[in-house]
Formats: sequence, C-alpha cells, structure tokens
Amino acid sequence: MNDHKPKAIVLITTDEQRQDTLGIYGCEAIQTPHIDRIGEQGTCFDNAYVVSPWCLPSRCSMLTGCYPHTHGAYSNFSNGLLKHDQPNLYKSAREAGYHTAHFGKCHYEPVRYGMFSADETAISPETRDYYLSLGIDHLELQDDKNVSIWQYDDYSRALDEAGFLSDYRKEAWNKNSGGVFTFPGPKEWHPDCWVGEKAKTYVDEWNQDNDLFMWVSFSGPHYPIDPPEEYLDRVDMDKLPPMVFKEGEWTDEQRIHYGSFHGGGGIDGCGYSERNACGDYDDAYWKRMRQHYMANMALIDDQVGAVVKSLEEKFGENVLIVFTADHGDMLGNHRLWGKNNCGYDEVLKIPFLMRKPGDDGRNGRVSERIQSIDIFPTLRAAMDLPPVPVDGAIIENVVQRGGYEYTLAEGENFYCISDGRYKLIRVRIPSREDSVYELYDLENDPMCYENRYSDLESQRIIDRLQSAVLNDEIVDTLFGQSH
Repeated sequence: MNDHKPKAIVLITTDEQRQDTLGIYGCEAIQTPHIDRIGEQGTCFDNAYVVSPWCLPSRCSMLTGCYPHTHGAYSNFSNGLLKHDQPNLYKSAREAGYHTAHFGKCHYEPVRYGMFSADETAISPETRDYYLSLGIDHLELQDDKNVSIWQYDDYSRALDEAGFLSDYRKEAWNKNSGGVFTFPGPKEWHPDCWVGEKAKTYVDEWNQDNDLFMWVSFSGPHYPIDPPEEYLDRVDMDKLPPMVFKEGEWTDEQRIHYGSFHGGGGIDGCGYSERNACGDYDDAYWKRMRQHYMANMALIDDQVGAVVKSLEEKFGENVLIVFTADHGDMLGNHRLWGKNNCGYDEVLKIPFLMRKPGDDGRNGRVSERIQSIDIFPTLRAAMDLPPVPVDGAIIENVVQRGGYEYTLAEGENFYCISDGRYKLIRVRIPSREDSVYELYDLENDPMCYENRYSDLESQRIIDRLQSAVLNDEIVDTLFGQSH
C-alpha cells in the first residue's frame, strides 16, 4: 500500500449550486474566500459536468462512478435502490483502511412524497438504516431541507427538541412565500450551519488511528431558499449578473419548458404559482430569490472555511479535498427556476475544485471537460486501491487525453448529450404523447434560444450525438420499453 496516501480524504458538496456563484468563477455579488482557496491552492476545473439534473441519480453517480443507467437509481421519484454489491466510495474507503463519516444530505433512495403533510413530520427509520448499509461508519443525517421537514432525520429531531421545527415546517409549506424566506430560527439551527458544525466538531474530536474519509454534504442553496436574515446584507445586489431571457422565446409549444413557463409544467418552482407557471413571477420576485440564494452560499462558505481550518489543524497538509455540487439551478434564467428536465449549463455545469497533499497553487485552471462520475475512480486511486469497472475515469487521465468528447446527463424520461459545440436534449413529458427534442448550436447560440432540431441539415448531427453515447438498452432503461 502507498504510505503517502492522504490521512484524510474529504468530499464537500452543495445541492443545486450554480458554477457562477463562487468568486473563483467570477462571482462578484458575494465573497467566497474559503471555497475559492481550495481551487486557488489546488486545481480549478472550468468545465465540470454532472451526469443528471436530479439529486438522487447525480449523487448515486458520484458515489459509484457510474452513469444512472448503469447503477440503476435513475429517478428521484420511482425507481431503484443501489445494489449492495455495487462498489461505492464508503466501501472503498473502508477497504483502504479509512473510517467513513457522512454529514448532511445523502438522498440515495427515492423520497416518499405521498406520505407527507404540512401538519406533521413523518417517521421513516428504514431510510437511515439503508444509508448505513452502504458503508457509512458515522452518520449525522440532514437529508435535504425539504426532506428534513417531511420526515424525521438526525437534524429535524434535534430541531424539534429545540422548538424550531414547527415554524420551519410552516414556512416551507407556505405557498405565498414562493419558496423564498429567511430561516425562522437562530442562525446556528439553519441546516447548513448544523451540518458544518457537526463536521467541524467531529474533526476536532478525531483521535482514532484510522485514516478518515468524510463526505460533508450541505443541502443548500437548494430550495426552500432560506438564509438567516443577517446574511442578506452579504449580497451586493448591484453585482448580481443580469438574467438571461429573450422576449418571445416561449412562443413555440414544442419547447420542452413551454409548460414550465406558461402553466402546467413540471419544473421545480411551478407549484408556487396558481397556474403552475414560472412566467407568473415578476422581476421583484426573481431579485429576491437570487439575493436569498446568494446569501445561502455566503453562509456555506463560512461553514466550509471552519471545516477546512479544523482539517488543517488536525491533519496538516495531508488532506485531499474535493468541492463540487450535485447540479445547478436555472435561478431565473429563461424565466425558469429549478432543474427538472433541464439541459442548460446553468444546471449541468457545476463548480469543481480539488486540492491534493503537496499542491502549492501552481496547478491553476483546467479547461478539459470532466464529469461527476470521475470522483469515485479518482478518490479510489488516491486511496491506493486497484480500479474497478465504472463509467468514469481518474481525473488526471481524463485531462491528459483531452477531456470527454461527449458529456451525457440523464434520468427518468430524459437525456442530454453534448460534444461542446452541439447539445441534444430529449424529454418525455407526461401531458404529451411523444418525446420532445431540442438541439442547440452552442457556438452560435450559447444561451440556447433557437431550437435547431427540426432543421433538415441537423439530422446528421443528431445521429452522431445519439450514436456516440446511446444504445437501445440505455434508452429502454430511461424511457421504458415503449420508447
């Protein structure tokens, strides 16, 4: 075994964080010095992509190094748990002699949406047991802001005992807020503060002989967008980037998100409008939403700084840190918010920073395209374990061969394929009989306004993109046998 493998390997993730929310990627509306420092001392990847726009498939892909169609957990809503013989990060870390700890959101199983009500928080003990069975030695579970409100986990039990769960639940179910409010309790009880403090305390008290693998999984800035009020002043509203939108872009009924904009659509956020229409939200709403979202990111930066400081005090330089997100959010671009069925870069292109022992700030930036399925093989190699068959690859090897020629994002009734120049998206929408397709020329239309799918000269491009990464078995998995 390698005597120089890191004493601590730490994966830090956020939920629904866009790439352009960090200073290292050009954000000026908030300051994120602690997260930026990871990339400044290590490596900043400018073109990192997730393999699904949904939490569960994306997180299971980080965990296993496989596309959703391979590991089988390809839906937030309806299908499968991971197989127990599926290699994953926790089991790999145990194999390499690491103690495994997880703080925050897991979401490796479909949420039981039908069992929840606004009046009480449900009990579901099998969720925690399933997560532990994946190889976690120590778990402090805060399994998404909404999920913690809907069903008890470690965080919501503690929040209830402290007397703040009822008010939080009431705010989250209040449609009049539009999913945007300030946290109704002391700052230290905000879910992202709770996760950060649990992780920091665990490191401070660490005294075992084992090496440590730790996943710190913040559930913000995912909605409800609920920062403590004191963080709103951390946002420079004059430096929020302008929203991307083109008048008339939602006149074509064949666009995937026509219903999301006009009503009856299924993208997150529709439900706060009486017509289920993102087009109902005015400029004041979008401005307030983006301020709260950015404020939540400022809070997370503080928490990351505290956790990393404790890691450095405990393990010195012998720590490998990866910071990334499970997907992004439209955040008002195209007058949409959320991520369901989105092939836009606002959702699929995420922050990705990595600092290894011995990094001295000279690594700089990497432009080659990598994918979130590369996390598992990269960390497994850092643990000095032999490779296992997965869809991803060690990031260093991906970069050396020029990055991915094609990126693929997928989920139930959805896929998005891109070669960097062209992007093809297919979605089956329940209210329509057939799938809806979109094709964009990113060189001439980087904001994805003009759907070129029906252009006669586009068929060759479409065929090439589909044949590069898809086969009948994959399509059957994602769209069912009658695709």
